[in-house]
Amino acid sequence: MRARGTTIPTDALLDAAATAMADVLRDGCLTRGTALDLLAVDALVTYVFEAAADDPEQLDARTESAMARIAGLAVPFDSR
Repeated sequence: MRARGTTIPTDALLDAAATAMADVLRDGCLTRGTALDLLAVDALVTYVFEAAADDPEQLDARTESAMARIAGLAVPFDSR
């Protein structure tokens, strides 16, 4: 549990998740060796949305933005 009045840097967490996911995608993510990396990305994104839920008025916008960003990571790899 975090201290009252502190804010989670959701943008920084999402940046870290996107960077890690881009690395996994670039490296092929076809082996079990990437499982821990994928779990870390999942944990970061989950934490972003848990923290974002603290501001319900912005949750829809944050969700749409994050999902578009995450989906956009796959675009360079679609033609493989």
